[in-house]
Amino acid sequence: MKKLKVTIQLEMSVPDDWELTTTSEGGQVLKLPNKQFLDLTIEPLFASNPEETWSTAEQDDALNDILDMVESEDVAYEFVIH
Repeated sequence: MKKLKVTIQLEMSVPDDWELTTTSEGGQVLKLPNKQFLDLTIEPLFASNPEETWSTAEQDDALNDILDMVESEDVAYEFVIH
């Protein structure tokens, strides 16, 4: 078996009242003005054809709102062999 290393870099325009905060474990998340926190993580997307529309298993308006904020995306794939 081989390991896959995926690096994802997003550049987004977000509201001015969003803030960065640090968790008790030292990670960073976004603090939203509605007393919620947002952690952007990888989410699997599926398609029957790679040239068609990709989608999640469940439709979620909040996720679509976040994805609409993405201005650019850079994804790098690297297999790490031990």
